[in-house]
Amino acid sequence: MSITAQDVKALREKTGAGMMDCKKALQESNGNMDEAIDFLKKQGLAKAVKKGDRVAAEGLIFTKVGSGEAALVELNCETDFVAKNDDFINLGNKIAESILAQKPSSLEEALKLSLGEQTIEEAINSAIAVIGEKISLRRFELFSAKESGDITLYDHNGGKIAVLIETLGEKVVDVARDVAMQIAAMAPQYLDASEVSQEVLDKEKEVQIELLKQEGKPENMIEKIVQGKLNKFAGEISLLQQVYVKDMGGKKKVADVIKETDANGKVVQFCRYAVGEGIEKKQDDFADEVAKMAQ
Repeated sequence: MSITAQDVKALREKTGAGMMDCKKALQESNGNMDEAIDFLKKQGLAKAVKKGDRVAAEGLIFTKVGSGEAALVELNCETDFVAKNDDFINLGNKIAESILAQKPSSLEEALKLSLGEQTIEEAINSAIAVIGEKISLRRFELFSAKESGDITLYDHNGGKIAVLIETLGEKVVDVARDVAMQIAAMAPQYLDASEVSQEVLDKEKEVQIELLKQEGKPENMIEKIVQGKLNKFAGEISLLQQVYVKDMGGKKKVADVIKETDANGKVVQFCRYAVGEGIEKKQDDFADEVAKMAQ
């Protein structure tokens, strides 16, 4: 029977086993998915067979910071209990270190990187066999300083949210962690409102026009009202135009804080990772926490 790449991928998603192991299992079972899963179980490669549509959405963000560069790595598991397991944590730290050192260009390439005597993929499969849960390397980000600036890491709740930020200006380093906390709490999508694409603005405009019509606003006023709403929208999803979390209730923006700290300072770039699914709820909880800290 012909084994397709989609068959291999489907089995890999169900078991967390390696691609070659999945291919061999399907060949041994003549393409029967259930028999292939049993084959992997017997080989000790599929202790964490996914039940139904269950997703490995827990886990941690692992970070490794070097000189002018850093890496963010999301390693997922099925339960928060396993995320606190020393074996899981040690594996994640080693993967982050390997990715920063070897700099893969894709997830597929990352899984093939050496991790001692094993590849990352083999190390993950070994951990699955020992721990008994599905574990997966979901994504990673290699973060390099664009303007030879300072890289600051902010880690929230032991790795549930992690932020890397590059800043310029000696004094800006003093507020960089607070700005990184802002990013963790408010999850901006852009650095500056000028970067928000026209496509994103057009979609938001359609939504706002429809809402204003439902509110019964006069046609001749809608365009003017919408423009104001679009400006507000762009600011809310852009870091520099967001209200500074430590000035909740005030009017000070992140850009104001940067300039007050150092007239020539600036935020060059940032990257934010949050663990798994249900990020919106976790983000909201954290935003509430930051608001309390600012009071």
